[in-house]
Amino acid sequence: MCGITGFFNNENAFELTQQSLKIMKDRGLDCMGICGHDWFGFSKDADELDLPESEDIDNILGHCLHSMVDFVRQPITLKGKISTNCEIYNWKELAEKYGITARNDSELLIELIELKLQNLNDTSDETILQAMDDLLAEIIGVYAFAYWKDNKVYVARDIIGIKPFWYTISDGFAFASEKKALARTGFSDIKELNPREILVYDLSDRSLQRFNRKFFSIVPEDSRPFETIKEDFLKLLENAVSVRIPDEKFGILFSGGLDSTVIAYLCKMLGKEPGIDFTCYTAGLEDVNLPPDIEHSLRLAEDLGLDLNVRKISLEGVEEYLKAVVPLVEDTNVPKVGVAMTMYAACVAAREDGIRVMFSGSGADELLAGYDRHKRSTDISRDCYADILKIYEKNTYRDDVVAMNNNIELRVPYLDRRFVDYCLKIPPQYKINTELDQNKLILREVARDIGLPDEVSMRRKQAAQYGSRFDKAIGKLTKKTGYRTKTEYLKQFYGQPIMKLGVLFSSGKDSNYAMHIMQQQNYAVECLITIKSQNPDSYMFHTPNIELAQLQAEAMGIPLIEEITPGEKEIELEDMKNAIQRAKDEFGIEGVVTGALYSNYQRERIERVCDELGLKAFSPLWHIDQEKEMKQLLSIGFEFIFSSIAAYGLDKSWVGRTIDEKDIERLVRLNEKIGLNVAGEGGEFESFVLDGPMYNKKIEIRELDVVELDEYTAKVMIKDAVLVDKD
Repeated sequence: MCGITGFFNNENAFELTQQSLKIMKDRGLDCMGICGHDWFGFSKDADELDLPESEDIDNILGHCLHSMVDFVRQPITLKGKISTNCEIYNWKELAEKYGITARNDSELLIELIELKLQNLNDTSDETILQAMDDLLAEIIGVYAFAYWKDNKVYVARDIIGIKPFWYTISDGFAFASEKKALARTGFSDIKELNPREILVYDLSDRSLQRFNRKFFSIVPEDSRPFETIKEDFLKLLENAVSVRIPDEKFGILFSGGLDSTVIAYLCKMLGKEPGIDFTCYTAGLEDVNLPPDIEHSLRLAEDLGLDLNVRKISLEGVEEYLKAVVPLVEDTNVPKVGVAMTMYAACVAAREDGIRVMFSGSGADELLAGYDRHKRSTDISRDCYADILKIYEKNTYRDDVVAMNNNIELRVPYLDRRFVDYCLKIPPQYKINTELDQNKLILREVARDIGLPDEVSMRRKQAAQYGSRFDKAIGKLTKKTGYRTKTEYLKQFYGQPIMKLGVLFSSGKDSNYAMHIMQQQNYAVECLITIKSQNPDSYMFHTPNIELAQLQAEAMGIPLIEEITPGEKEIELEDMKNAIQRAKDEFGIEGVVTGALYSNYQRERIERVCDELGLKAFSPLWHIDQEKEMKQLLSIGFEFIFSSIAAYGLDKSWVGRTIDEKDIERLVRLNEKIGLNVAGEGGEFESFVLDGPMYNKKIEIRELDVVELDEYTAKVMIKDAVLVDKD
């Protein structure tokens, strides 16, 4: 697609726009464009863009064009100006509906915006933003844009967040399609636009307003018979594929798995000829044995008559690719980089073939409960909703920058807005069959119905980084170069922290472990946030010995923000919001870490508060196997006690002493016998951490009291504890 950028209320706007366009040049090689209040300029090269003689050079829009339909240079100027990165699949229908003459979807978008705005009697920001949201709801496709008229700049992206948009208000207002285009031009406090918001920046008073957009819903649940649900599912998916097929030859990211094979087969069903109209691309490590994805793809391509291009990368080649991929995705998360490597290698091969559009199966796992963790879910529909809500934070930016670096536009039919809305209302029993240990049940049934063999419809998911063996390659390179962990190895390619975080810190094992995981993934923990609830029965917050969180913060050398709450059910959320706002103001955090494992009650409320504050929420322990978590805690050096117990099978002998491997085995046996939650997720126990890998000193308890309330209920009151040097 394209790259968009803009700098407002900045005396260096022209130079910054040039630099930003050069950084993002691979997003659009067809034309570079800029415009100010009363001027514009276009060139093939950003360095050849000229600074005009104008009084207004502090406000500039920029664009790099990846032309798919006609050649329409941007920014486009009518009554206002627009720089847009969009692919609107129903633009011709919208043009006909509103009587608009447009050469492509970008022209349609600005014409539609101005048509809607000129018919408004009330021109307040709220009315304008509501009208803009209403018109965006009519769009089938993906987009990110900035519309500038008079002294207002309106920015938005598609509701799922497939097209990227980053911004900052640290020096005027600046934005770009890629975070690095702002970071490398000297900006800080860079934020990703929440796709559920429209922003308006006022050039006159430099204010920024937010308008919340309505997201999808999981209700009402579809109550029709399965066969009827399945028929409409296929119709919507087939349409989502059909509207995304370009006029020119295209590619498909292909693993031989269920999601990508269904897309490829639907393309054949729609009359597209393999080798003539499209080619499938698979990539993996060049190894003694073929990676599973390559082996499976080769066999399926032959059986289904697909044209397949296989790209094998040597270990040395993987190392060279990593030098490009890690800075590109701006992340050192090992699974994320492994997936990006698979995409990057396939996109390089496609680019060499002249491919400019690629299909991806992204989104199917989130929509249809395709991950193993979904099998442990207590509320599948809510978890699928949460996955789609956050997919822009986890997957879409990575996928977009990898594809666009190869001048390829990525199209994702499973994330078609109509298809997403439909799938979120499908009953959970049609997504997961626990008796058969099957996920994505409805997609597997549809695969069978359209004629795909059981080898496809019944194939178990294998993550791309494992199926391609690129994760194995990263492991080999880590060992070869003497690094301790894969993350440490990847940090050499992207050293700066990914994001500043605050941790909702309870003093217990889960928040400690969640923080450690994020630190290991190269996130910077700027502060701890502790809510001291005066309600011992709070559903939201841990209460035993919470006053000792300050001692733990000192042990780690991390600042602590404390907020006291009376613990009334919803009021405590406001108190938590106040504490998080303080962390944002004082430490510039961009996200919040939680130790949530299975509680949707906690996670949803925390995520809602973070959304309201423009922050991201991370729950790295979500749906982790409880036995696995407990064993991992001990294996990486955590020491903790049970500070309270309240469950049949436990007694006061469990509290106040360090938990060891034998204790965990006892908990496992209790789970098998009476269903006790091994990690205490049912409230069976609370914990207090004495030491961990990120602790500079450890906590030594000098005095404590054990209070036994009944045979199966007891708690520890720590009366004296100090910091001591670690061995």
